Amino acid sequence: MREWLRRALVEKVPRDHREAPHELRRRQRVTLLFLALGAAVLAISLRIEPGSGWFYPATLALALVWTVGAFASGPLHLGRIDHADGARRPVLTPVVLGLLLAALFGLGGVVVRQVPFLDEQVRAVVEHADQGAGPLIVLVTVVNGIAEELFFRGAAYAATTRHPVPVTTVAYVLATMATGNVMLAFAAVLLGTLVALERRASGGILAPILTHVTWSLCMLLVLPALFS
Repeated sequence: MREWLRRALVEKVPRDHREAPHELRRRQRVTLLFLALGAAVLAISLRIEPGSGWFYPATLALALVWTVGAFASGPLHLGRIDHADGARRPVLTPVVLGLLLAALFGLGGVVVRQVPFLDEQVRAVVEHADQGAGPLIVLVTVVNGIAEELFFRGAAYAATTRHPVPVTTVAYVLATMATGNVMLAFAAVLLGTLVALERRASGGILAPILTHVTWSLCMLLVLPALFS
């Protein structure tokens, strides 16, 4: 187990993704611009009344902002992690990490239900899932999870020259705080740290995407059951 975690989150696979100074400066400018734009769209989307027809266009617009910003910033890489038979694309490992994180949040949800303020914060998010159309809310969840990783662990991580794990996690948390929801911000701290460590170890966005999407889909199923 320790060796498995070390390969997934600690040990960095060899790679050379260095950029010329002018390319890095351009990536940094583009990333900052889209970070501000994305935070504004996120704040609007989460403040839309549950059941409103505007929720889906707003959240898909947010995904579009993150995705365009990510690819406009410069090249992105899928990454690899070490295995006994050599480095390869991370697939199963990030899915398992997403499941483990979801299990942790599920246990935490039992505790959160006992705290009125925190319970109210979670229910504010769950209402969107309860009142949305099933397949559509799943699509929105997957698309936004992918888009967030493209931007924060793709563009933003590559734009950060020092301490990218804490810097990109803080940026992700600050963007999430635009929703005004304390529990979403707390979730962003844990999820953001985990996927940033995956990004550092693998050198790419595939592992963070798979972990994020797995966790998000689990939360989509678990939270309504806990907070119904």
